[in-house]
Amino acid sequence: MPKQQVKIERELKSNSQSIIWNLISEPDQLARWLADDIQKQGDLLNFRWGELYAHHETRQAKVVAKVKFHYLRFRWLDEEDANAYVELRMEKCDITDDYILVITDFADDDDVDTLKDLWEDNLLRLRQFSGL
Repeated sequence: MPKQQVKIERELKSNSQSIIWNLISEPDQLARWLADDIQKQGDLLNFRWGELYAHHETRQAKVVAKVKFHYLRFRWLDEEDANAYVELRMEKCDITDDYILVITDFADDDDVDTLKDLWEDNLLRLRQFSGL
């Protein structure tokens, strides 16, 4: 069964295109709010959560699209739904002139709330480390 698309939008307190782009596209910056470590190998991203020498989880994703100063889209290699992906998109707010982070992800119907909670935790980590 296909997964349900989940979109989350969060206005960031920055109008700096380069700062926002680095936060959503550079592995060392992503690792500060999305995982404990992210390593890039070509078009693959290796995510790790938890301590390296203790219990930890790893997951690998392939970057399927990247447009500088616009969005990064990747697909988990273990994802069964061929239409599912994760996208981190930056859009400019016309009213405040700040950037909005638009996150697109996919979940099974019974996991939508859990996915939203996970992204809220990630966004809290983003705010704590960057102030945005």
